Amino acid sequence: MTDYGHELKFGGFLTPDAGDPERVVDLVRLAEQDGLDLVTFQDHPYQPAFLDTWTLISYVAARTERISLAGNVLNLPLRPPSVLARSVASLDRLSGGRIELGLGAGGFWEPIKAMGGEQRAPGEAVAAVDDAILIMRELWDTEQRGGVRVRGKIYQVEGAKRGPAPAHRIGIWLGAYKPRMLELTGRAADGWLPSLSYLQPGDLTRGNKIIDEAAEAAGRSPSDIRRLLNLDRTRPEELAELALTEGIGTFIITADDPNTLRRFAAETAPAVRELVAAARRGGGSGPDLTPATGPVQSGGTGSDVFDRLGVQPTPDDGTRLLPDQPWDESARPHRDIVPQQEYDPQGTAIGQHLIDVHDHLRQELETVRDLVQQVKQGTIEASRARSVINELTLRQNNWAMGAYCASYCRVLTQHHTIEDRSMFPHLRSTDPELAPVLDRLAEEHGVIHEVLEELDRRLVEHLKAPGEFTELQHAVDRLTDTLRSHLSYEERELVEPLARVGMYQGQV
Repeated sequence: MTDYGHELKFGGFLTPDAGDPERVVDLVRLAEQDGLDLVTFQDHPYQPAFLDTWTLISYVAARTERISLAGNVLNLPLRPPSVLARSVASLDRLSGGRIELGLGAGGFWEPIKAMGGEQRAPGEAVAAVDDAILIMRELWDTEQRGGVRVRGKIYQVEGAKRGPAPAHRIGIWLGAYKPRMLELTGRAADGWLPSLSYLQPGDLTRGNKIIDEAAEAAGRSPSDIRRLLNLDRTRPEELAELALTEGIGTFIITADDPNTLRRFAAETAPAVRELVAAARRGGGSGPDLTPATGPVQSGGTGSDVFDRLGVQPTPDDGTRLLPDQPWDESARPHRDIVPQQEYDPQGTAIGQHLIDVHDHLRQELETVRDLVQQVKQGTIEASRARSVINELTLRQNNWAMGAYCASYCRVLTQHHTIEDRSMFPHLRSTDPELAPVLDRLAEEHGVIHEVLEELDRRLVEHLKAPGEFTELQHAVDRLTDTLRSHLSYEERELVEPLARVGMYQGQV
């Protein structure tokens, strides 16, 4: 539960799409125009569908005036640290101090090897980042005399001349998830830059603890390390809580859609800043993060109910990937509920179990999305696949994605069938006023079934024509929009009734 007191910053995480490079540049200019602080790009030098990230950063630096730029994160195995240090410092001087350095140890070793890079064991990969930080900082330090000499475990520099010095102190932010990289972050880096979609509950707290302890052991203050986070959702209350309890100081939205970037800059960022400022003032006159109390008004179950339950449904932040939706969310019925004074612990556990099941589906959805992205990139992450793939070919990627999509869609359909045949009738009989909500949920299950069928059709078409991703991506985005919306609506409406009337957990 830590607030490091950092000034809040907001940015975008863009795809360096080689198919439409001018659109990428336009998105950066839009982000700057709308007031975002930072734009970052993923870096996969082995991906021919992507622009080279460093070349892109250099180009957009010349097309912008204020916004900061960074890789998210740069691929160290294919970017030698001594050369990278001079490149970063040079561009920082040319851009007026607008370059930061997100750095990664590497992960997709097969394509890295295919490009001439060296595959490293986990310990070697961490050691390489450790060496690189020292080398780059030494090369940037022009106040010291003599050449740079670093004899690291992976990289060695023998008398390299110093300079040029960057225009400002460049932050080195590490994409870190495991203990050794987290320890290195606290000991030697300036920032921690994970992606929320790759984290499990509690990972931020655990990661902060490792970083803080390493920083203190190195004689540093934990607040010396900025905490950044790549996001796929934008609910202001959730982001404010992450700032106040997990110390996140920079929020980066993963989006290639101009409307999403614009809303993030114009709506989300000011709201989060106001919420955090009010909390840091000790309440003040700003918005209050404390849920309201009293009877529930229109719009379904209120937060006071969930506070009493000790169960928190996953909120829907309203972000959608596609402009059109298969249903009208404003037409959803709601069952207004006045909370009970107390709830039976077993009933509360049933409500939580529904959320747990949904969280599993959400996690699986992110895996499907990740697999599609890896197919588009020509790579696949071993931890996300069913088995380690030694040779990454398009056919093998398609097989992995197809097998997983089929499994996931089957699990989701079974979950909805159980609800329709067991849970919904039980709730209908014990709480007749829930009937409109249950009818609507059953209708949405039918829609989601059609969305899943469409995803399957597009997947089959893609397997026949592997070069085309537009329709497949559209189908995955449609599933993402409908499922996230539906699961949040269902939890908001049913968690309290389940806690109140009871049900066997096996039926959920």
